[in-house]
Amino acid sequence: MSLVWTDDLSGIDWHQLEALYRAAPLGDKSAADLRLVFENSRFRVFAKEFAKEAGALVGAGRVLADGCDCAYLCDIAVLPSHQGQGLGKEIVARLMQLSASHRKIILYAVPGKEPFYEAFGFRRMTTAMANFENQERAHKRGYLERP
Repeated sequence: MSLVWTDDLSGIDWHQLEALYRAAPLGDKSAADLRLVFENSRFRVFAKEFAKEAGALVGAGRVLADGCDCAYLCDIAVLPSHQGQGLGKEIVARLMQLSASHRKIILYAVPGKEPFYEAFGFRRMTTAMANFENQERAHKRGYLERP
């Protein structure tokens, strides 16, 4: 697999990224919303594969961060056809390296994927809480406990 890594937003096809997030599966995130959140993220990485098509996006991830105390890894996505080949590990490793100056790096994982992140030193927090836009859907997907 011949990959090119970039953090340059100017060369991103946002509709291609939207399709990647649907396929990963990380939900239905519109091209416009993805552009907004990636533009507002402190760090980002995109993996493009040139063996198939010119610049086909096969992986992406981003970090919200304040520059010192807290960094939040989010939206780590890999095309299913490229999962299990180390691409997700490379995305996380690159984002962790970019975030290394922060005192804490947090994330929330898709339920069932926690062991993947444990390999990077992540541990379950006992005090983490969330208020989702759609609490019932978040519960059904395994992100929230019942009150």
